[in-house]
Amino acid sequence: MYKENFNIKSWAEEDRPREKLMLKGRNSLSDAELVAILIGSGSRKETAVQLSKKILSSINNDLNKLGKLTISDFTKFNGIGGAKAISIIAALELGRRRKDTEVEKKETIKSSNDAYAIMQNVLSDLPHEEFWVVYLNRKNEILKKENISKGGINGTVADIKIIFKHAIEQLASSIVLFHNHPSGSINPSNEDMKLTKKIKETGILIDTPVIDHIIIGEKKYYSFADEGIL
Repeated sequence: MYKENFNIKSWAEEDRPREKLMLKGRNSLSDAELVAILIGSGSRKETAVQLSKKILSSINNDLNKLGKLTISDFTKFNGIGGAKAISIIAALELGRRRKDTEVEKKETIKSSNDAYAIMQNVLSDLPHEEFWVVYLNRKNEILKKENISKGGINGTVADIKIIFKHAIEQLASSIVLFHNHPSGSINPSNEDMKLTKKIKETGILIDTPVIDHIIIGEKKYYSFADEGIL
């Protein structure tokens, strides 16, 4: 596909790595084409892709080994100067950091105790009531924590439309409800029971079930799920 002594600008558009990425997406590019984009140009004797293939061939096309090459290693190849070597190393370092970020363990709710532990510090010492919703994926990993409302000492209002608007935006598979009782009591009020029932019924309709409602008091909590109410 790539002829000697041709630079990238002289190729047919569909053969150029940059244009290929724009037209067909990043997954369509080979490793050599991705490296070629980083270095931009080759040497007088070979294109950027051919030079990239030579670099990859020297390490048996092992991207892990590529990430270990130094500036000195790269500049041994004709057509690779310090600036190009730094571009490759920087790109590989970004990839490494992204991988490190992805493997961080996400918070998961698998029990009422998990739920309480996650929101205890947020709600336990407040002098007023707040209503929060935690949105979960299918693995019960937390997608987002959302403060739905703030109220007074005796109560707060939770808008069901807002709760499920956020659920749809997050593509949540389920939700956990939270609110606190500044009095320290964890017994649900009649209003708590009615609101929980309404939210539960709405969740069933849009296939986003309420898996628990936690009332947080002073160093203790009440779980609707544990009490068999949900």
